[in-house]
Amino acid sequence: MFGGLVSLCLCCCSLVGVFGDSDSLKSVTEGDSVTLTPDLSNKQSHNLIMWNFKTNGPLIAKINQETNDISIIDDGPDKRFKGRLELDHRTGSLTITNITSEHAGVYQVTISSKTKTIYRYGVIVYARLPVPVIISDSPQNSSSSSCSLLCSVVNVGHVTLSWYKGNRLLSSIGVSDFNNSLSLRLDCLDDSYSCVVNNPIRNQTQYLISDPCQPCSDCAFCCHVSEAVARLAVSVVVGVAAVVIVIYDVVTPKL
Repeated sequence: MFGGLVSLCLCCCSLVGVFGDSDSLKSVTEGDSVTLTPDLSNKQSHNLIMWNFKTNGPLIAKINQETNDISIIDDGPDKRFKGRLELDHRTGSLTITNITSEHAGVYQVTISSKTKTIYRYGVIVYARLPVPVIISDSPQNSSSSSCSLLCSVVNVGHVTLSWYKGNRLLSSIGVSDFNNSLSLRLDCLDDSYSCVVNNPIRNQTQYLISDPCQPCSDCAFCCHVSEAVARLAVSVVVGVAAVVIVIYDVVTPKL
């Protein structure tokens, strides 16, 4: 459990290190949008605002507030930003829509008027989290009242997978690389549990709805035994009642 949390913390620290020259960090999930807004509070209303991908990297957007011109340069060599950029002339903000992992990195904005100011934003993109899958990991012919549960997720990265009993953390495991599969086993008796996969901004939970810790064969046997006992009890009651009636008829004098 502790090792998984440490792994995720180290992962986050490494990401912060990658974007160490940024003025702020933004975290977003794949498919969502992120808006980067420069601070124009101490600037003039007529600024030349230029957005670059990576520090001093290729120009991807430009706003000239004096002439009301907006330019989106999204048809570069790899066309990764094509159809994904939006600009706000008034605030100078840049919005990346339908973001993917290839859009993660540092974005630099240069604001030029009488002076020149540069801001940098680190954008971290996390993959969408799948819902964990819980299956029974016990032998089918087991006659024990206990069982083992296996919770799994596939194609994940920078996440922690955890078992909970109510709000109490039972165990966890972390992974810092992308495109990995995680599985976490839990030996249980007959209580309710949930399995949670999470990254620093999202989580997905799978609740244990049914009770796989009671083997079906045992349950069926118990049900059949109970039914047989009930039928036997009814038969006994009916038989006793019949005997009583016969004895009553024999010993009761006829009028």
